[in-house]
Amino acid sequence: MTGLIVKSTGSFYDILDEKGHVHKGRLRGKFRIKGLRTTNPVAVGDRVEFHPLDDGTVRIDKVLPRKNMLLRRATNLSKKYHILAANIDHVFVLYTPKYPETLLSFIDRVLVAAEAYGIPPALLINKTDLFKDDAEAKEKIGAFKRIYEATEYPILEVSAKTGENIDALKAMMKDQISIFTGNSGTGKSSLVNRLIPGLNLKTKPVSHVHRQGQHTTTFAQLHGLPFGGYIIDTPGIRAFGTVDLEPQHLGDYFPELRRYKPECKFNNCLHLNEPQCGVKAHLEAGDIPPERYRSYLDILDEIKNNSGPYRIKNY
Repeated sequence: MTGLIVKSTGSFYDILDEKGHVHKGRLRGKFRIKGLRTTNPVAVGDRVEFHPLDDGTVRIDKVLPRKNMLLRRATNLSKKYHILAANIDHVFVLYTPKYPETLLSFIDRVLVAAEAYGIPPALLINKTDLFKDDAEAKEKIGAFKRIYEATEYPILEVSAKTGENIDALKAMMKDQISIFTGNSGTGKSSLVNRLIPGLNLKTKPVSHVHRQGQHTTTFAQLHGLPFGGYIIDTPGIRAFGTVDLEPQHLGDYFPELRRYKPECKFNNCLHLNEPQCGVKAHLEAGDIPPERYRSYLDILDEIKNNSGPYRIKNY
């Protein structure tokens, strides 16, 4: 039998079969996927082969080939990583200018990972209802748009409370497997609740002491969307590493750098101090936001010095 992993709690998995039935499943002993150093060899979004057991549960025997996956650093395990989800059609990265403020370095690492695995990204500026009369927040939102417009990724301002641009978001998600990712407190679960009336995922206010989000989602889960498709809700992430890339390939995962790479004299140009670098020329001309170029340099340094949170090999 084959099915889709719709929920992962660590030890058990919910598997949706082709007839619409959900089975509780476990992995066979010492389940591993060759070449992957991961804390969870099976993730939400995976398609698997399984067979029933005498106790009414099922055993997962095989993970079918993935078209992509999204990963983060495994907690306290710098040499391993955790698969957030697999077989994704669209990744939505949530940004909030305050409470909590989303760091651009976090967003850029998610975007590099999405580009590396061929997952189309979009940027959601969330909780806009909180910032209508906040001049500082509005200034940060304006700067965010300026920086990321050069990527040509879709940028959408949304609010689960007021419904702002929710219909536009639904149109982007229709009939696809999408994933919301972002720091704790950026409002992922509230958005899912708005998209699926009656779901009532647990939400929690942002801590006013630490100005950070508090974890409400503790495991990844896939939910069917009433307008077609699925959404994967994931736990909030505070750290996100970069995929294991050759230094000369990193610029290919920054669209605004990739756009001008053909103008570089050398094919393996790192856009540092090389002569006749098209990227540096457009940076100086103001065509590339300096914030994104600084992120590129930071990630490049991690790759070259093997000092990043984790290193993931393409497969």
